[in-house]
Amino acid sequence: MSITEAQVLEQLRTVKDPELHRDLVSLKMIKGITIDDGRVGVHVELTTPACPLKDQITRDVEAALGRLDGIRGVQVEFSAQVRGHSALESRLPGVKNVIAVGAGKGGVGKSTATVLLAVGLQRAGAKVGVLDADIYGPSIPMMTGLSGCKPTIRDEKIVPLESCGLKVMSIGFMLNPEQAVVWRGPMVHGAVKQFIDQVDWGELDYLIADLPPGTGDVPLTLAQSIPMTGAVIVCTPQDVALLDARRAIRMYQQLNVNCLGIIENMSYYICPHCGHRDDIFDHGGAAAAARELDVPFLGEIPLNAQLRAFGDAGTPDRMFSDTDERIRQAVDGVVRNVAGQISVMNERQAAVPTLSVE
Repeated sequence: MSITEAQVLEQLRTVKDPELHRDLVSLKMIKGITIDDGRVGVHVELTTPACPLKDQITRDVEAALGRLDGIRGVQVEFSAQVRGHSALESRLPGVKNVIAVGAGKGGVGKSTATVLLAVGLQRAGAKVGVLDADIYGPSIPMMTGLSGCKPTIRDEKIVPLESCGLKVMSIGFMLNPEQAVVWRGPMVHGAVKQFIDQVDWGELDYLIADLPPGTGDVPLTLAQSIPMTGAVIVCTPQDVALLDARRAIRMYQQLNVNCLGIIENMSYYICPHCGHRDDIFDHGGAAAAARELDVPFLGEIPLNAQLRAFGDAGTPDRMFSDTDERIRQAVDGVVRNVAGQISVMNERQAAVPTLSVE
């Protein structure tokens, strides 16, 4: 008796996306099925190219189809189509998700986390932009190797600069390197609005906004101007940093912005010579804070001289190719976790029924 496509689909209804907790068929992730003499091929379209649980999905599909009589083999192939925040299309056409990266205090490596996330998602196959909204201390131009560069104007829109496959826009492109920004709130508000309304971002899966530390004008303006998919909070393990991180999370909650989770930066140090690990600034505080606040813990980024050096040199792509394997694995894990939480948030938003008034 030959296997039918209907039988395959019925079995695939038992396979759930490990993060979205719904079956692959109802999520419309099955994009193709081939059957040839008992050998079944399944094409699964993921909601992000940086899916953290691709291997688990493969095992679950193989196990489900293995229960069919006559199966001689299963081949699973993947593609990805990033799903976006539905309300964003009318505000930023072509941009699927806006992610804010913030911190309760300065000096915790927020800009480093922004660049790592952006490059990691781009390397996975996504289209990514970086909005440097840290008006008072723009560091993204240096970290992306674009210091001293100037954007151009096309059709009355600012064209972002490009580095490592990323589209980048920063107030730093419009200032002398040592010029201080001495602006009151309304001027900051105007600059952020300009980055949203007058920049030609084009087609992006993710636009990642590096925000200034604290709970001031910039996150408020961004939250009020565009529907954001969510915010990522960066902190270090010290108690004082965690206290400020809690304030930042409460701020986003008050602004009705979903918190995608917490990243613990400078989480630990691995000696490059002997491999010894040292928890210089303590360890595990961010994970504990995430549990307490009921938000996801997105992972740990180690304190590492190579990450710092490549950021200073403006070669962020080398962070993923020329660092210790343990460092790369830790950073890749954070990138995949953030991508997964974005997919979860978008699925939750899509599941909320839209009320119409007649």
